[in-house]
Amino acid sequence: MQMKRVWFIIILMLFTIPVHAQKSLLDPSLPHYKPVPGISGNLNAVGSDTMNNLMTLAGERFQKFYPNVKIQIEGKGSATAPPALISGSAQLGPMSRRMKTSEIQRFTKAMGYAPTRIIVAIDALAVYVNRENPIKGLTFPQIDAIFSRTRKCGYPHDITKWGQLGLTGEWKDKIIRLYGRNSASGTYGYFKEHALCKGDYKDQVKELPGSASVVQSIGTDKYGIGYSGIGYITPQVRAVPLAKKEGRPFIQATPENAINGSYPLARPLQIYINKPPNKDISPLVREFIQFILSYEGQEEIVKAGYIPLPARIAQRELKKLEK
Repeated sequence: MQMKRVWFIIILMLFTIPVHAQKSLLDPSLPHYKPVPGISGNLNAVGSDTMNNLMTLAGERFQKFYPNVKIQIEGKGSATAPPALISGSAQLGPMSRRMKTSEIQRFTKAMGYAPTRIIVAIDALAVYVNRENPIKGLTFPQIDAIFSRTRKCGYPHDITKWGQLGLTGEWKDKIIRLYGRNSASGTYGYFKEHALCKGDYKDQVKELPGSASVVQSIGTDKYGIGYSGIGYITPQVRAVPLAKKEGRPFIQATPENAINGSYPLARPLQIYINKPPNKDISPLVREFIQFILSYEGQEEIVKAGYIPLPARIAQRELKKLEK
């Protein structure tokens, strides 16, 4: 329980720091990666779209150490990771959410043991609006009333127009256009659970297959709103400051807020692997995990727009590779 609390605090503190400042968060105590001889073969990753850029950048850097390694990355949603690991069509299962109990049970039934979860980075799930939108902040109940037809977070009425959120002038009567991910996405499930109080999405939410496409749509739709990982932010959109409840301060991703608040949609990003108990995993998988948890690997995490791990957390995750 104490370790969970420490991890939670680390996430809350890190996510009050903006993306452009994340480079300074690279822990100098992270081990530098040292390549080993004899590594070659095909490495397949199937899973999270949110982690596509992260995996691509890490894969390209990894291949510089090992030119004889071919990496293939397929990001169609976190829900595709467990079946790919079970079938053996992928050795890496990137997921922007934790595996569901049912997914772990299916894996365990097929393999005789549970999958191994390796945390590799931290993400903030952002609520985006067009850069011209003047909204100052949103509460979770308001977000729920915007995106959900069930309003389980307790807002008293449906929100369909920007004027209901206090915007005036040309914004007052404009319909809010909704963008989100499809149900195969871990981001879809995480947002549903944490921002919508496990409620149901409105039929009006335009479900898109990728994180980048959500942000791109909002960037070209002045009256749009949607959700996606912070690593996909562009100059055409902005992330709205959030508060869990009315009356609480809206939390922005600034260093100043690291000591007096918490960004409420922070989450770890993980890669699941198939590691039999008391047995070594393949050298190729082992080296990729060791690389992504090294200083050089975490540099690629930063380039992808996410938060790198503290050295002690990376070391904890590395121990999961041991027999």
